[in-house]
Amino acid sequence: MTTTARLLTLLAPLTLLLACGSDPDPLPSGLSAFFFGNSEWSPPVNVGAPINTDATENNCALSPDDLSLYFTSNRAGGFGGADIWVAHRACVECPWETPVNLGPTVNTASGDQGPSISLDGHLLFFYSDRPGGEGSNDIYVSRRANPKDDFAWEAPVNLGPNINTAIFEAGPEYLQSAEDGELNFYFGRAPVTGVGFSMYVAPLTRDGKARGPAVLVPELSPGTGATVRTDGREVVFLSARPGGLGLQDLWVSTRRSVHDPWSTPENLTALNSTAMDRHPSFSSNARTLIFASNRPGGFGGDDIWMSTRTPSGH
Repeated sequence: MTTTARLLTLLAPLTLLLACGSDPDPLPSGLSAFFFGNSEWSPPVNVGAPINTDATENNCALSPDDLSLYFTSNRAGGFGGADIWVAHRACVECPWETPVNLGPTVNTASGDQGPSISLDGHLLFFYSDRPGGEGSNDIYVSRRANPKDDFAWEAPVNLGPNINTAIFEAGPEYLQSAEDGELNFYFGRAPVTGVGFSMYVAPLTRDGKARGPAVLVPELSPGTGATVRTDGREVVFLSARPGGLGLQDLWVSTRRSVHDPWSTPENLTALNSTAMDRHPSFSSNARTLIFASNRPGGFGGDDIWMSTRTPSGH
Protein backbone atom coordinates (compact mmCIF):
# COMPACT_ATOMS: atom_id res chain seq x y z
CA MET A 1 0.00 0.00 0.00
CA THR A 2 1.35 3.45 -0.93
CA THR A 3 1.82 6.18 1.64
CA THR A 4 -1.04 8.18 0.14
CA ALA A 5 -3.39 5.21 0.21
CA ARG A 6 -2.43 4.40 3.78
CA LEU A 7 -3.11 8.03 4.82
CA LEU A 8 -6.53 8.00 3.15
CA THR A 9 -7.40 4.80 4.96
CA LEU A 10 -6.51 6.32 8.31
CA LEU A 11 -8.46 9.51 7.62
CA ALA A 12 -11.60 7.82 6.32
CA PRO A 13 -13.30 7.34 9.71
CA LEU A 14 -12.57 10.95 10.69
CA THR A 15 -13.92 12.23 7.38
CA LEU A 16 -17.09 10.25 7.85
CA LEU A 17 -17.52 11.57 11.38
CA LEU A 18 -17.07 15.17 10.31
CA ALA A 19 -19.49 14.71 7.43
CA CYS A 20 -22.17 13.25 9.66
CA GLY A 21 -21.72 15.63 12.56
CA SER A 22 -22.25 14.80 16.21
CA ASP A 23 -25.25 12.55 16.84
CA PRO A 24 -26.73 12.91 20.34
CA ASP A 25 -28.48 9.52 20.08
CA PRO A 26 -26.30 7.09 18.10
CA LEU A 27 -27.91 4.07 16.52
CA PRO A 28 -27.60 0.77 18.38
CA SER A 29 -24.87 -1.40 16.84
CA GLY A 30 -27.42 -3.86 15.46
CA LEU A 31 -28.99 -1.09 13.36
CA SER A 32 -25.87 0.85 12.37
CA ALA A 33 -25.91 -0.48 8.79
CA PHE A 34 -29.63 0.02 8.24
CA PHE A 35 -31.02 3.30 6.98
CA PHE A 36 -34.49 3.18 5.50
CA GLY A 37 -35.16 6.68 4.23
CA ASN A 38 -35.51 5.67 0.58
CA SER A 39 -36.49 2.03 0.98
CA GLU A 40 -39.85 0.59 -0.01
CA TRP A 41 -41.97 -2.14 1.54
CA SER A 42 -42.63 -5.23 -0.54
CA PRO A 43 -46.22 -6.30 -1.30
CA PRO A 44 -47.58 -8.02 1.84
CA VAL A 45 -47.81 -11.81 1.83
CA ASN A 46 -49.84 -14.08 4.08
CA VAL A 47 -47.55 -16.04 6.42
CA GLY A 48 -49.74 -19.08 5.79
CA ALA A 49 -50.37 -22.23 7.76
CA PRO A 50 -49.81 -23.35 10.45
CA ILE A 51 -49.87 -19.77 11.83
CA ASN A 52 -53.11 -18.72 10.14
CA THR A 53 -56.30 -20.76 10.36
CA ASP A 54 -60.01 -20.28 9.71
CA ALA A 55 -60.14 -18.70 13.18
CA THR A 56 -58.79 -15.22 13.99
CA GLU A 57 -55.04 -14.58 14.31
CA ASN A 58 -53.85 -11.06 15.12
CA ASN A 59 -51.92 -8.97 17.69
CA CYS A 60 -48.60 -10.46 16.58
CA ALA A 61 -45.05 -9.89 17.85
CA LEU A 62 -41.65 -11.34 17.00
CA SER A 63 -39.17 -12.28 19.71
CA PRO A 64 -35.85 -10.38 19.82
CA ASP A 65 -34.08 -13.19 17.91
CA ASP A 66 -36.96 -13.39 15.38
CA LEU A 67 -37.27 -17.14 16.03
CA SER A 68 -40.49 -17.03 18.07
CA LEU A 69 -43.76 -15.56 16.88
CA TYR A 70 -46.25 -14.58 19.57
CA PHE A 71 -49.82 -13.82 18.55
CA THR A 72 -53.44 -13.81 19.69
CA SER A 73 -55.92 -16.40 18.43
CA ASN A 74 -59.35 -17.73 19.27
CA ARG A 75 -58.60 -21.10 17.66
CA ALA A 76 -59.66 -24.33 19.32
CA GLY A 77 -57.59 -25.53 22.26
CA GLY A 78 -57.44 -22.28 24.17
CA PHE A 79 -58.55 -21.28 27.67
CA GLY A 80 -60.76 -18.30 26.83
CA GLY A 81 -62.24 -16.21 24.07
CA ALA A 82 -58.75 -15.17 22.92
CA ASP A 83 -55.40 -16.58 24.05
CA ILE A 84 -51.73 -15.90 23.41
CA TRP A 85 -49.96 -18.56 21.34
CA VAL A 86 -46.33 -18.96 20.23
CA ALA A 87 -44.71 -20.63 17.23
CA HIS A 88 -41.01 -21.37 16.72
CA ARG A 89 -38.67 -21.74 13.77
CA ALA A 90 -35.11 -23.04 13.61
CA CYS A 91 -33.76 -20.11 11.56
CA VAL A 92 -35.02 -16.86 10.10
CA GLU A 93 -35.52 -18.49 6.69
CA CYS A 94 -37.02 -21.69 8.18
CA PRO A 95 -40.75 -22.47 8.21
CA TRP A 96 -42.84 -21.86 11.31
CA GLU A 97 -43.68 -24.89 13.43
CA THR A 98 -47.13 -25.62 14.83
CA PRO A 99 -48.15 -22.92 17.36
CA VAL A 100 -48.54 -23.84 21.04
CA ASN A 101 -50.75 -22.16 23.63
CA LEU A 102 -48.73 -20.35 26.33
CA GLY A 103 -50.79 -22.16 28.95
CA PRO A 104 -52.76 -21.25 32.09
CA THR A 105 -49.99 -19.24 33.74
CA VAL A 106 -50.53 -16.50 31.13
CA ASN A 107 -53.92 -17.27 29.58
CA THR A 108 -57.25 -17.27 31.40
CA ALA A 109 -60.92 -17.72 30.63
CA SER A 110 -60.93 -13.98 29.80
CA GLY A 111 -59.48 -12.37 26.67
CA ASP A 112 -55.67 -12.27 26.82
CA GLN A 113 -54.21 -10.43 23.85
CA GLY A 114 -51.57 -8.20 22.32
CA PRO A 115 -48.24 -9.79 23.31
CA SER A 116 -45.11 -7.63 23.19
CA ILE A 117 -41.64 -8.77 24.29
CA SER A 118 -38.84 -6.61 25.67
CA LEU A 119 -35.55 -6.43 23.80
CA ASP A 120 -33.74 -8.46 26.46
CA GLY A 121 -36.40 -11.16 26.24
CA HIS A 122 -37.22 -11.15 29.95
CA LEU A 123 -40.56 -9.28 29.85
CA LEU A 124 -43.86 -10.12 28.18
CA PHE A 125 -46.50 -7.39 28.07
CA PHE A 126 -50.11 -8.00 27.04
CA TYR A 127 -53.61 -6.73 27.76
CA SER A 128 -56.52 -8.57 29.34
CA ASP A 129 -60.04 -8.06 30.63
CA ARG A 130 -59.52 -10.61 33.43
CA PRO A 131 -61.01 -9.83 36.85
CA GLY A 132 -59.03 -7.76 39.34
CA GLY A 133 -57.86 -4.98 37.03
CA GLU A 134 -58.19 -1.22 37.22
CA GLY A 135 -60.87 -1.07 34.51
CA SER A 136 -62.46 -2.85 31.58
CA ASN A 137 -59.13 -3.80 29.98
CA ASP A 138 -55.68 -3.55 31.59
CA ILE A 139 -52.05 -4.10 30.61
CA TYR A 140 -50.05 -6.80 32.42
CA VAL A 141 -46.42 -7.91 32.51
CA SER A 142 -45.01 -11.40 32.95
CA ARG A 143 -41.34 -12.10 33.63
CA ARG A 144 -39.00 -15.01 32.92
CA ALA A 145 -35.42 -15.74 33.95
CA ASN A 146 -34.49 -17.60 30.76
CA PRO A 147 -35.11 -15.41 27.68
CA LYS A 148 -34.99 -18.48 25.42
CA ASP A 149 -37.70 -20.46 27.20
CA ASP A 150 -41.11 -19.49 25.82
CA PHE A 151 -42.91 -21.50 28.48
CA ALA A 152 -41.14 -20.15 31.56
CA TRP A 153 -43.31 -17.06 32.00
CA GLU A 154 -44.26 -16.27 35.59
CA ALA A 155 -47.69 -15.17 36.84
CA PRO A 156 -48.61 -11.83 35.20
CA VAL A 157 -48.71 -8.64 37.25
CA ASN A 158 -50.97 -5.64 36.60
CA LEU A 159 -48.92 -2.55 35.68
CA GLY A 160 -50.95 -0.46 38.10
CA PRO A 161 -52.68 2.94 38.06
CA ASN A 162 -49.87 4.84 36.32
CA ILE A 163 -50.71 2.83 33.20
CA ASN A 164 -54.16 1.35 33.73
CA THR A 165 -57.33 3.32 34.42
CA ALA A 166 -61.06 2.73 34.72
CA ILE A 167 -61.33 2.70 30.93
CA PHE A 168 -59.60 0.63 28.21
CA GLU A 169 -55.82 0.16 27.77
CA ALA A 170 -54.26 -1.95 25.01
CA GLY A 171 -51.42 -2.20 22.48
CA PRO A 172 -48.30 -2.22 24.74
CA GLU A 173 -44.83 -1.55 23.32
CA TYR A 174 -41.70 -1.22 25.48
CA LEU A 175 -38.77 0.64 23.90
CA GLN A 176 -36.17 -0.82 26.22
CA SER A 177 -33.06 0.04 24.21
CA ALA A 178 -33.20 3.73 23.36
CA GLU A 179 -35.12 5.35 26.20
CA ASP A 180 -34.40 3.38 29.34
CA GLY A 181 -35.55 5.30 32.39
CA GLU A 182 -37.41 7.92 30.35
CA LEU A 183 -40.71 7.86 28.48
CA ASN A 184 -40.34 4.45 26.88
CA PHE A 185 -43.60 2.51 27.22
CA TYR A 186 -46.22 3.15 24.52
CA PHE A 187 -49.84 2.01 24.62
CA GLY A 188 -53.34 3.03 23.59
CA ARG A 189 -56.11 4.30 25.85
CA ALA A 190 -59.77 4.52 24.85
CA PRO A 191 -63.30 4.66 26.26
CA VAL A 192 -64.78 1.44 27.58
CA THR A 193 -66.00 0.52 24.11
CA GLY A 194 -62.41 0.29 22.90
CA VAL A 195 -63.10 2.83 20.14
CA GLY A 196 -61.23 6.10 19.66
CA PHE A 197 -57.77 5.20 20.96
CA SER A 198 -55.23 7.87 21.85
CA MET A 199 -51.52 7.08 22.17
CA TYR A 200 -49.85 7.41 25.56
CA VAL A 201 -46.29 6.97 26.77
CA ALA A 202 -44.98 6.34 30.29
CA PRO A 203 -41.63 5.71 32.00
CA LEU A 204 -40.85 2.07 32.82
CA THR A 205 -37.87 0.54 34.59
CA ARG A 206 -35.88 -2.25 32.96
CA ASP A 207 -37.74 -4.80 35.04
CA GLY A 208 -41.12 -3.55 33.83
CA LYS A 209 -42.34 -1.32 36.67
CA ALA A 210 -44.04 2.02 36.02
CA ARG A 211 -42.03 4.99 37.34
CA GLY A 212 -44.62 7.68 36.75
CA PRO A 213 -47.92 8.57 35.09
CA ALA A 214 -48.56 8.20 31.38
CA VAL A 215 -48.81 11.27 29.15
CA LEU A 216 -50.57 11.79 25.84
CA VAL A 217 -48.54 11.64 22.60
CA PRO A 218 -50.52 14.14 20.49
CA GLU A 219 -48.55 13.51 17.29
CA LEU A 220 -49.58 9.83 17.32
CA SER A 221 -53.17 10.34 18.41
CA PRO A 222 -55.62 9.00 17.45
CA GLY A 223 -53.74 5.70 17.39
CA THR A 224 -52.64 2.61 19.29
CA GLY A 225 -50.69 -0.63 18.81
CA ALA A 226 -47.31 1.02 18.22
CA THR A 227 -44.18 -0.85 17.19
CA VAL A 228 -41.05 1.26 17.62
CA ARG A 229 -37.76 0.66 15.83
CA THR A 230 -34.98 -0.33 18.21
CA ASP A 231 -33.24 3.05 17.87
CA GLY A 232 -36.46 4.86 18.82
CA ARG A 233 -36.65 6.90 15.61
CA GLU A 234 -39.44 5.22 13.67
CA VAL A 235 -42.87 4.08 14.79
CA VAL A 236 -45.61 2.22 12.94
CA PHE A 237 -49.05 2.13 14.54
CA LEU A 238 -52.70 1.58 13.70
CA SER A 239 -55.24 4.34 13.45
CA ALA A 240 -58.70 5.06 12.07
CA ARG A 241 -57.75 8.70 11.48
CA PRO A 242 -59.02 10.42 8.31
CA GLY A 243 -57.06 9.85 5.12
CA GLY A 244 -56.75 6.09 5.35
CA LEU A 245 -57.69 3.42 2.84
CA GLY A 246 -59.84 1.29 5.15
CA LEU A 247 -61.48 1.19 8.57
CA GLN A 248 -58.07 0.87 10.26
CA ASP A 249 -54.73 1.53 8.57
CA LEU A 250 -51.04 1.37 9.37
CA TRP A 251 -49.32 4.74 9.75
CA VAL A 252 -45.65 5.66 10.12
CA SER A 253 -43.89 8.51 11.89
CA THR A 254 -40.21 9.32 12.44
CA ARG A 255 -38.08 11.64 14.57
CA ARG A 256 -34.46 12.80 14.54
CA SER A 257 -33.75 11.60 18.08
CA VAL A 258 -35.62 10.13 21.03
CA HIS A 259 -35.81 13.63 22.51
CA ASP A 260 -37.66 15.12 19.52
CA PRO A 261 -41.39 15.05 18.76
CA TRP A 262 -42.71 12.59 16.20
CA SER A 263 -43.30 13.82 12.65
CA THR A 264 -46.76 14.09 11.13
CA PRO A 265 -47.80 10.47 10.49
CA GLU A 266 -48.00 9.22 6.92
CA ASN A 267 -50.23 6.45 5.63
CA LEU A 268 -48.35 3.27 4.70
CA THR A 269 -50.21 2.96 1.42
CA ALA A 270 -47.93 0.15 0.20
CA LEU A 271 -49.20 -2.06 3.04
CA ASN A 272 -52.78 -0.95 3.62
CA SER A 273 -55.96 -2.15 1.96
CA THR A 274 -59.64 -1.26 2.07
CA ALA A 275 -59.99 -3.86 4.84
CA MET A 276 -58.74 -3.54 8.44
CA ASP A 277 -54.94 -3.48 8.68
CA ARG A 278 -53.55 -3.34 12.22
CA HIS A 279 -51.28 -4.69 14.99
CA PRO A 280 -47.85 -4.07 13.38
CA SER A 281 -44.59 -5.47 14.79
CA PHE A 282 -41.02 -4.86 13.59
CA SER A 283 -38.41 -7.57 13.39
CA SER A 284 -35.22 -6.92 15.36
CA ASN A 285 -33.50 -5.19 12.42
CA ALA A 286 -36.70 -3.41 11.29
CA ARG A 287 -36.44 -4.93 7.82
CA THR A 288 -39.57 -7.03 8.29
CA LEU A 289 -42.97 -5.87 9.45
CA ILE A 290 -45.68 -8.33 10.43
CA PHE A 291 -49.26 -7.20 10.94
CA ALA A 292 -52.85 -8.42 11.03
CA SER A 293 -55.41 -7.93 8.29
CA ASN A 294 -58.80 -9.27 7.28
CA ARG A 295 -58.17 -8.48 3.61
CA PRO A 296 -59.23 -10.96 0.92
CA GLY A 297 -56.92 -13.92 0.33
CA GLY A 298 -56.63 -15.01 3.94
CA PHE A 299 -57.62 -18.15 5.82
CA GLY A 300 -60.31 -16.74 8.10
CA GLY A 301 -61.06 -13.54 10.00
CA ASP A 302 -57.85 -11.69 10.76
CA ASP A 303 -54.68 -13.30 9.40
CA ILE A 304 -51.03 -12.42 9.97
CA TRP A 305 -49.24 -10.92 6.98
CA MET A 306 -45.66 -9.76 6.42
CA SER A 307 -43.66 -7.34 4.30
CA THR A 308 -39.93 -6.69 3.95
CA ARG A 309 -37.75 -3.77 2.91
CA THR A 310 -34.10 -3.28 2.11
CA PRO A 311 -31.88 -0.56 3.60
CA SER A 312 -31.37 2.55 1.48
CA GLY A 313 -28.65 2.05 -1.08
CA HIS A 314 -29.02 -1.76 -1.09
